[in-house]
Amino acid sequence: MAGVSEDRKVPEPEARQHDGPTARLLHRGLGALAGLIAGFSALAVAELAAAAVRPEASPVTAVGGAFIDRTPPWLKDFAVRNFGTNDKLVLQLGILIVLALLAMVVGVFALHHRRAGSAAVLVFGVIGAVAAASRPGGGPTDALPSLVGALVACGVLYLLAGRLTPRSSPAAGGTGGTFDRRRFVVAATAAVAASAGAGALGVRLNASGSAGAVASRKDIVLPSPASPARPVPAGADLRIRGLSSFTTPNKDFYRVDTALVVPRIDATGWRLRIHGKGVARPLTVTFDDLLRRELIERDITLTCVSNEVGGPYVGNARWIGVRLADLLREAGVRPPSKGGPADQLVARSVDGMTIGSPVETVMDGRDALLAVGMNGEPLPFDHGFPVRMVVPGLYGYVSACKWLQDLELTTFADYDAYWVKRSWSQEAPIKTESRIDTPRPFASPKPGTVPVAGVAWAQHRGIARVEVRVDGGAWHPARLAAEDTRDTWRQWVWEWPATTGNHTLEVRATDKDGYTQTSQRVGTVPNGATGWHSVVVSVT
Repeated sequence: MAGVSEDRKVPEPEARQHDGPTARLLHRGLGALAGLIAGFSALAVAELAAAAVRPEASPVTAVGGAFIDRTPPWLKDFAVRNFGTNDKLVLQLGILIVLALLAMVVGVFALHHRRAGSAAVLVFGVIGAVAAASRPGGGPTDALPSLVGALVACGVLYLLAGRLTPRSSPAAGGTGGTFDRRRFVVAATAAVAASAGAGALGVRLNASGSAGAVASRKDIVLPSPASPARPVPAGADLRIRGLSSFTTPNKDFYRVDTALVVPRIDATGWRLRIHGKGVARPLTVTFDDLLRRELIERDITLTCVSNEVGGPYVGNARWIGVRLADLLREAGVRPPSKGGPADQLVARSVDGMTIGSPVETVMDGRDALLAVGMNGEPLPFDHGFPVRMVVPGLYGYVSACKWLQDLELTTFADYDAYWVKRSWSQEAPIKTESRIDTPRPFASPKPGTVPVAGVAWAQHRGIARVEVRVDGGAWHPARLAAEDTRDTWRQWVWEWPATTGNHTLEVRATDKDGYTQTSQRVGTVPNGATGWHSVVVSVT
């Protein structure tokens, strides 16, 4: 009898192994892993499905775009200020982290509620589908990748949760009995491998889908402009170490937009439609039509309204394109000052962005362009290929529409463009500003003559004077570089007789209309920042 009693106790250590705290923790950990694998499957399959629709229909892109659309101005400014051009990467990583955490929670939930947990995955798919279909330029087909991915994830989670279902009743206080870890590992490995293959194929197909756009850009030979830009004056670039170059290289030019996926448009199929209020002759033009027209080349400095005082979101480039006013006149458009009924020109991008510009401004004689080239080459994809708007004197959010496809004449009373709906001003001429490029903040120059240098801009007005002061003392006139045009920034330098100690340098500019920068610091909302840029240095 004693031997029988001992035989009956043999399974107890195995039961304790599967029912103890460590086993419960392992069980939940595997449930979380099952949720992660299901989430990965959803995104990978959705990426493949998006290749059949369009890249913007990918769930992460769609949800990220919807988030950007609902972002308040203060949060947008925070992202641009702290993350710069990496703001979109940070957003996408944040979305993936949140999705991963939610997937883990659902995976643990599915251990005890297998069907309900699997069904919960569909809820996230519906959210992605709604976000994709409701995006500007979206439609019913944009919902398909999210829905297909969710259905696959639902099946994967149901399968993996089943592999974690206990096969016997637990002892009191147990987790639910034993389960076959080997079957779970095999199923999980197969799901990961299949999903990775689907995702890789989706990425490849999406990349190949843009091959035509890449080839069309490569084949473009920009014609010689009928009106070339004059040579940059020899004294326009002071060539001081640490000072921004007069012309900003394309790779260094700032990029601030809402596109999580940079549109890749085949120039051979591109069309621009001009229509709306007061348009007597609606136009549709192709890229080749633009190249056959009279092209002009101009140096123009662009500035983003999100540029804080002393910020980096300003750059100068040589643009080539067609005069926008000529096209509008050809369509029969008249500015309001000449009796035209439309005072707003709404530009629409292929990604759904809308930007409203004053008709009077773009037709007042300034070099407002439909640009096709930048610094001697076709526009880079990041900067609007094949065609974008460039209007000197206006902040980008009311003028510089990239990936342009539509121009509609309307009124400010009848329509609010994208950023106006988000608390920004309808009209926003660029403010007179200046920036110290060198010395850098917290630099430690040696006593003696120290060049304090930077750039100042007041597009379409021009810079007349720049002054620098130290520690709140008297203002000293800086030496201005030669002016290229009133539409470009202007370099300046002041030779500072630096003395030992900590010092605060400040700069202000005066434009050719006689306006001197205000010292009052205000943020970028609703129409651009103001204030004097200052730099603290320690002379040792």
